[in-house]
Amino acid sequence: MDILGAWVRGWAVSRAAPPPVPEGDGYRVDVGLPGHRVRYLLRSPATVAERARTVARPGTWLKTCGSRSAVEAALTAEWEVRDTEYLMSFDGALPAAEVPAPYAVSVTGTGPVWSVAVTSGASPAARGWVAVDSGVAVFDRIETEPAHRRRGLGRVVMHRLAVAAGARSSVLLASAAGRELYGALGWRVVSEVVPAHVPEGAA
Repeated sequence: MDILGAWVRGWAVSRAAPPPVPEGDGYRVDVGLPGHRVRYLLRSPATVAERARTVARPGTWLKTCGSRSAVEAALTAEWEVRDTEYLMSFDGALPAAEVPAPYAVSVTGTGPVWSVAVTSGASPAARGWVAVDSGVAVFDRIETEPAHRRRGLGRVVMHRLAVAAGARSSVLLASAAGRELYGALGWRVVSEVVPAHVPEGAA
C-alpha cells in the first residue's frame, strides 16, 4: 500500500480539499486557504532542494518523508521548518475502549467522513474525524481538551471512529505527543515527516 498516498487522499476528503494530484516525487494538493495555498507531499528528501527553489511562494507547504537534518540542509532561507510529525499505520481492528463516567459520546456522519465528539455535560472534552478512501481509514484532528486529558478519551475517539469507518487498514499523521498515544495502541511509525512552509507575507 502507498501509505503516503492513502494518507493524503483521506486527508483531502476529511478537509473537503481538492483531490491530490500525483507528481513524480509525491503529491500536490491545491488547498486554496489563507496561509495554506498549496501543499506538496514528498516521498523523500531527494527533491527537496529543487522544490524549495521552484515553489517558494507564500502559503506553500512542503511535507517530506525522511530525516529532519536532510530536509533542513536542502531548504532555502524562505522556508520555516515546523515540528517533526510521524506517518503511522495500523492493520486490523483498533482496540476497544470504554467510555468513562461522566462522559457521553456522539458519532456523526454517513461516510465517507465521520466525526466523534466526547462531552462532559455541555462541555466539549475530545473530538476527532475519520475519512475513508479506497478502503483505508484516515484519522484526522484527534484532540482532547487539556482539562480532560489522561482519562483515555483519545482511545475512545479512535475506537468509535474506527467502528464507524469499518476499515481494516488505517493511517494517520501524528505529532510527537500523538505518536506516544498511538504507539501504545499498536500503531507503527512508517516515516518521519518534516513540515516546512513559506509564511504568507514573505517576499
